[in-house]
Amino acid sequence: MRENKQHIVRSSAVENFSKWILGIFLFICGITFAQNPVEVAIDTTNIRIGEQIEYKISVDKQENVIFPKLILDSLKKVEVVEELKIDTTETKYIKKYLLTSFDSGRYVIPRQQVYINTKKYFTDSLLIDVATVKVDTLKQKLYSIKAIKNQPIVFDDYKSYLWILLTILALILLYYYFVFRNKKEKIAQENLIPPYELAMQRLGELDGKMLWQKDKIKLYYIELTDIIRTYIERELNIPALESTTDELMETIRDFNKIKTLDLPKETVLNLQKLLQEADLVKFAKHKPMSDEIEHHRVDTESIINKLKPKPSEEDEVVE
Repeated sequence: MRENKQHIVRSSAVENFSKWILGIFLFICGITFAQNPVEVAIDTTNIRIGEQIEYKISVDKQENVIFPKLILDSLKKVEVVEELKIDTTETKYIKKYLLTSFDSGRYVIPRQQVYINTKKYFTDSLLIDVATVKVDTLKQKLYSIKAIKNQPIVFDDYKSYLWILLTILALILLYYYFVFRNKKEKIAQENLIPPYELAMQRLGELDGKMLWQKDKIKLYYIELTDIIRTYIERELNIPALESTTDELMETIRDFNKIKTLDLPKETVLNLQKLLQEADLVKFAKHKPMSDEIEHHRVDTESIINKLKPKPSEEDEVVE
């Protein structure tokens, strides 16, 4: 009897101790779950490739809550499509994320860190299944491959090019406007200067440019012949600028025959020789020597001096 009583007492003590341990364990678990203010949920655990999941983290309202930048599966098969703004209810803050995947399989969304008043809390991990889209090739009608179609041309495709073209045209117009305006002003000013004085002035300017010394021989002869032709046209009233050398010399000889000009034969020959040799430089790529160029310059001034009309007796009397 005594042994039975001892056995009963011992069993009762063990049972009471086990209940006490179980109670402590349940109390600790209850406190732990009660203290976690973070919840996580998804609207579905099964999607097809390309479909979206709404991943939601809910937190009890606190003073300072920092939601995570999602850390997804290690294989990087699940992607964040969009991170939505925080929703607020009377008791909670709710942060939503839209997720998707383009690879079939089963993936784990790991635990996420949420900071509440600088204290770290974790969500639960979740498992999702991504399935491929099944296509019934027996029912699906097959179509032949279509040729590539060109997109219709619209104005917006070439709008930038149009502005560039208009800008270039505007710059060209401005350039020619100022060039022709300056040229007209220069011609108007030159018309006020007597022909002989203008010719001497232009010869001096030509010497100052030193064109042939800079190996710009063709340009030098273009300006040299323009000076003497302009002088002939203005002083002798003969269309010299638009005439060829042969036409100009023929006109001068015709005027000389009827004694309108009364030019010495030697002057006419020297003018013809000068213009013909200048034509060789301008049109036949002839390159004269330095002494020839200097000789032509002297001949030009000499011819202009001889073409200069002599003052009449009435002008001398007036002077």
